[in-house]
Amino acid sequence: MEINAERLAQTIGTRVKNERKKHEWTLDQLAEHAGVSRRMLINVEQGTANPSVSILLKISDALGLGLPALVEPPEARHSNVTRAGEGAVLWNGENGGRGILVAGTQAPEVLELWDWNLAPGERHESEAHAAGTRELLHLLKGSITVVVDGESHELKAGDAMSFDGDTIHSYSNIHKTTATFSLCVFEPGVGHTHKTENSNDE
Repeated sequence: MEINAERLAQTIGTRVKNERKKHEWTLDQLAEHAGVSRRMLINVEQGTANPSVSILLKISDALGLGLPALVEPPEARHSNVTRAGEGAVLWNGENGGRGILVAGTQAPEVLELWDWNLAPGERHESEAHAAGTRELLHLLKGSITVVVDGESHELKAGDAMSFDGDTIHSYSNIHKTTATFSLCVFEPGVGHTHKTENSNDE
């Protein structure tokens, strides 16, 4: 069964609150480190917000976790299975498309595996991720346009591409059929930058 959106929000909120307390940070301190508003953090921790992937990335990076850890806390085991339909829906398009995080690794070397569906007319724009982030995309069905740092790429079913995720990028579907693609995101050294910054805050 698909993860209930309310339950997912509660899971993320609990994880953020627990990790913030481990850091002994106030809401204001986490807000400063993550670059998001205090009000947004309160809503996230209470499980009442529907934050964008970009905001979740900022929070998870600030906590030194990586996005997958917000969805499913790390466990001491060598493998983890996500059954069909159990992925975390972290993006919903206006026409029914979805971005689903289906698997991921823990910090500091974070890998995320996503299933994406872009319905006709939908577009997902992403802010630049942390320095060194790389993305791999394999288009399984339909056609999409991927724009990376202002350069446009037209992809058809079967095409694949790799690109820098630490610059502004977007995926869009201007066609009449839904496009489906797998996306792998690699974010190296999660948490290291913030630890360095924190030591200079004194």
